[in-house]
Amino acid sequence: MKELVRSNDPVLLNWLQVLLRDSGIETVIFDAHMSILEGSAGAIQRRLMVADDDYEQARARVKDAGEADQLV
Repeated sequence: MKELVRSNDPVLLNWLQVLLRDSGIETVIFDAHMSILEGSAGAIQRRLMVADDDYEQARARVKDAGEADQLV
């Protein structure tokens, strides 16, 4: 898996997941619960991950959606 986006914004991450899912690209969110474990809300950013084989297509889809500045 490769990291596509890193953010504390759950709305952005959810929107990107839906966008990519509609394009046939499966995603996984890493570190979704780490802030709770660390005791500081939002201190650790969540990572939107995609399969290695889908990485280039996912990057292109995010860029086409106008969110290129969110890419890692």
